[in-house]
Amino acid sequence: MTEKLFTPLKVGAIEAKNRVVMAPLTRNRADNDTGEVNDMHVDYYRQRAGAGIIITEATQISPEGKGYLGTPGIHSDAQVAAWKKVTAAVHEAGGKIVVQLWHVGRISHVSLQQDGQPPVAPSAIAANVKTFTENGFEQVSEPRALELKELPRVVADYAHATEMARKAGFDGVEVHGANGYLLDQFLKTGANKREDAYGGSVENRARLLLEVLAAVTEAWDGDHVGLRLSPFSPANGIEDANPQETFDYVVKELNKFGLAYLHMIEGATGGSRELAEGQSLKALRETFDGVYMANNGYDRAMAIEAVESGAAELVAFGRPYIANPDLAKRLEKDAPLNEGNQKTYYGGGREGFTDYPFMDEENA
Repeated sequence: MTEKLFTPLKVGAIEAKNRVVMAPLTRNRADNDTGEVNDMHVDYYRQRAGAGIIITEATQISPEGKGYLGTPGIHSDAQVAAWKKVTAAVHEAGGKIVVQLWHVGRISHVSLQQDGQPPVAPSAIAANVKTFTENGFEQVSEPRALELKELPRVVADYAHATEMARKAGFDGVEVHGANGYLLDQFLKTGANKREDAYGGSVENRARLLLEVLAAVTEAWDGDHVGLRLSPFSPANGIEDANPQETFDYVVKELNKFGLAYLHMIEGATGGSRELAEGQSLKALRETFDGVYMANNGYDRAMAIEAVESGAAELVAFGRPYIANPDLAKRLEKDAPLNEGNQKTYYGGGREGFTDYPFMDEENA
């Protein structure tokens, strides 16, 4: 009998051939000046088209949204033309691919911003973390607080990026509201000290995210839009005074948009799945009306159990997809997995990017 994890599922407008998702993985191999992907990316994503859905590496919605060296964009015509080659290759190989829309907010460095401007954030509070620049890993720069009059422009940038994603041939978009980036910074009290309509109460802190979702679902529709959240993760130095209260409200509000899926990081990003007392993913999962995508440290057995039990409809795998382009097939066959070379995770060329073997090649 085929486990449910390996059976098809309709995810909004997306017909996924299985429930194994390739999670977004920043690999820092796009052109740093233009934000364009290249022929390596065409091969990289084509190789992984066996996933039910591929979510691209985080992709900035504007020059201001950039926070790491060599990350791609989806805001210029040239970037769209470059991404078209990727989406065509994935579709030709029978896959589905959505682009993750990203604004890093304060997780950036002046060297990555136009004219050396400071990064932007809800409040002028620097994060005690590092980012990847031409000098290697450097402390992020102190941000400036976005002015109230600037926020409609930020919302419009998300809508514009969504329109560009449609032109590029993507099957949908995922709004990145997790991991301490801009939308998460607005949501969580540790980074948001505003005293206007976007700070203070949970309704105010969630306002920007909900305005972005309204704009993005208007630019396309909810059936083509997913959202990533990390309610209980301290990623990129961000905390919330009462995350359960914050995200109980947020997830309840999401039901207004008819989203294709909710992509949830369960626990600390890339870390412990343990939650503090009073924190409940189950409560959030039960609040959300749509397809739930689980992520964080899943192995084959955990993923099969999550889908069989109804705890999740989809399971996203991150690092295993770096070294196993045919991960979905390996999981289905319960085949051994390749180990990734961490030295080639970020930046570089084809080594550690497109040269990992398929199961068939290993057995040849």
